[in-house]
Amino acid sequence: MEEILSKIAHCVEFGKVNKAAPYPPDMKGLDGADELTREALDSGVKADVILKQALVEGMDRVGKKFSEKKIFIPQMLMSAKAMNAAIEHLKPYFKSGEVQRKGKFIIATVQGDLHDIGKNLVKMSIEGAGWEVIDLGVDVKVEKLLAAIEENPGAKIGLSALLTTTMGNMKDAVAAIKSKYPNNEVLIGGAPVNDDFRKQIGADYYAPDPQGVVAHLNK
Repeated sequence: MEEILSKIAHCVEFGKVNKAAPYPPDMKGLDGADELTREALDSGVKADVILKQALVEGMDRVGKKFSEKKIFIPQMLMSAKAMNAAIEHLKPYFKSGEVQRKGKFIIATVQGDLHDIGKNLVKMSIEGAGWEVIDLGVDVKVEKLLAAIEENPGAKIGLSALLTTTMGNMKDAVAAIKSKYPNNEVLIGGAPVNDDFRKQIGADYYAPDPQGVVAHLNK
């Protein structure tokens, strides 16, 4: 069992999606996260074991490498594809309740901002750490955020902004959330955002990279 879990974690770490995938070159023709996860389940490995000991482990390595600038966005996106291929096999176990996630995380790029790479990297890292992620997409209006929070009581919220012109919309979103749901934790991030801005708008946490978000949530 340990061998196949190690292989799955390796596929996630290096972005090997499936056997047909040419990336990475040194794993060409080998089974990827897709086939190995199916094989693990068929051989009796529990879905929650695969999640915790293979996917979370692999994504933890990816996050650390990214924060240390040992890999960059293209490699991280390939790891995301590999992880998502494995997650597809685990979804029935999430729905049945056999696999318990750590909690729910609502994520969105604020109204007026169409950038999603940063949001997607954070989403992938959090999902890989064992959380259920509700992705509202980009250019998200406050009303949509509030509706999602109502549908997912107790969820944590992550807001992203890449433009200085949409930082005001982030401020408005945080104010609206805190007014209606004062106990829900709001995390913010994005290129123009920093911890001073977090304090100004009343958000709970700021992280400069996906690994910082994961580390905070895991506390």
